[in-house]
Amino acid sequence: MSEALGPVVSRAIGLGKDVNGPGGRLTILDGCDLAVQAGEAIAILGASGSGKSTLLGLLAGLDTASAGQVWLCGQRIDDLDEDERAALRSGRVGFVFQNFQLLPTLTALENVLLPLELGGTQDADRVAAEALDRVGLSERAQHFPRQLSGGEQQRVAIARAFAPRPAILFADEPTGNLDLGTGEHIIDLLLALRHDAGAALVLVTHDSLLAERCDRRLIMHAGRLEAGS
Repeated sequence: MSEALGPVVSRAIGLGKDVNGPGGRLTILDGCDLAVQAGEAIAILGASGSGKSTLLGLLAGLDTASAGQVWLCGQRIDDLDEDERAALRSGRVGFVFQNFQLLPTLTALENVLLPLELGGTQDADRVAAEALDRVGLSERAQHFPRQLSGGEQQRVAIARAFAPRPAILFADEPTGNLDLGTGEHIIDLLLALRHDAGAALVLVTHDSLLAERCDRRLIMHAGRLEAGS
């Protein structure tokens, strides 16, 4: 466990998510409770379809819950509309996706720069360049995603997520599309940047090596969160 954890930056209370399926109403999440403290790293494990990614999206305000409350950086977000949630996330929340989600028509530098400019970051060009340098990609700044390897694309995505120095970072299977060696490098990078920024980290993963290096491990089973080993 981290030595000095800060205040709660993300909280779920009785969180539920239902969707309409071919056979009727399907429960994806059922009464999930979670509190994430500043500086804490939490791994959420579980079988495919257990609700892990859905939980992550709800915590980050990318989706809306069917029941319960979600708090982010001290503000309740489940009763906000999409624009209000986006405004709250700006500069406070980073997200790393399994499939990178880079814009193909922008260079690596431009992908990192775009959210900084949208968020009104001062000296955004310098901040973006420093973020790329931190992940070892200064020499690839003018390359487009199609010109980068999977590991390099994920490093760009990590630079983009950390550049605004968010209070919390959510990562959905950040090593899922990478080979073992590249995945280990991404693990090292994620945890180092999280430590440097003092950010909380909540990640969904099947990677036991990554999970073991987090402060807490939780298991998602049939839509419910359970304590891990």
